[in-house]
Amino acid sequence: MRTAVRFGYAIATAIAFFMSRSPTAIAAEVVYPQVHVYQSGEGGIFANAYLVETEHAVVAIDSTLSNSDSKALRAMLDGLHKPLIAVLLTHGHPDHYNGVTNLLGGAHIPVIATEGVGKVIRRDDAAKQAQWQPVFKDEWPSPRTFPNTIAVDGRGHRFDGVTFTVRDLGPGESDADSIWVVTAPSTKVAFIGDVVLQGVHAYLHDGHSKPWLANIERVRHLVKGATRLYPGHGDAGGPELLDQQREYLMRYRQTVTSLAGGAANLTEAQKDELDARMMDYLKTDRLRFLIKLSADPIAAELAHEAQAK
Repeated sequence: MRTAVRFGYAIATAIAFFMSRSPTAIAAEVVYPQVHVYQSGEGGIFANAYLVETEHAVVAIDSTLSNSDSKALRAMLDGLHKPLIAVLLTHGHPDHYNGVTNLLGGAHIPVIATEGVGKVIRRDDAAKQAQWQPVFKDEWPSPRTFPNTIAVDGRGHRFDGVTFTVRDLGPGESDADSIWVVTAPSTKVAFIGDVVLQGVHAYLHDGHSKPWLANIERVRHLVKGATRLYPGHGDAGGPELLDQQREYLMRYRQTVTSLAGGAANLTEAQKDELDARMMDYLKTDRLRFLIKLSADPIAAELAHEAQAK
């Protein structure tokens, strides 16, 4: 009986404690920033976008590929009931900037990228539309919004008490890559874009696998102390994401080297063999089409490296 009385008293005390506290006091206990993850499905080639919620606002990092995904990302934003005050871009591939217009919803706010990322977007946008709109049809957003604010390497942008610092990596997965390191009191996380494509086959068509490998090691240093790494595709994690991407790139390069025999391109039979070997290495169909798509650019890159020795 005494146990029951003591238990009842404890419950009553806890209820009284929470009832006595105002909603403002309870809300104040939420630790900002909060990261909200949007992961596209197959129709959006599994691209990620992120909403970084601060105490009074939201900063987006990347914006997905398709109309459906970018509108869903906007709906996620609306559900937070806070204004979007900036969009940050990691690189200039359409699966990361195409959805900016839908995400903005008519708002006039900074869309921030490094000078290199902005140049790549403007240079390639028309060609990317010509290449991919026939595939994605009505899912291809139009018009698209380009960066309007230049981010400088190492310089932080402070929004609502949270600092977003860009690190310009140059060529890697794309012709111009960057990452964003986010810091606040007791918080350090990093949005590493397509430095890592976790759980999917990699896009190597831009032909910079060697610089990409170098970028992985640079990023390893830049994100030291970060509690979470958020990649451009796949699930968030720790430094093991960098290890996994490095091993994938090394395996792809080694396989192309063995098949090409110094040639700057692969035959269709060799591409079939490349596909089979990489599927055996990373047993997923996610973005499998990229295995063959990237073959000739990497063969050309490796042939150039051999000639330069």
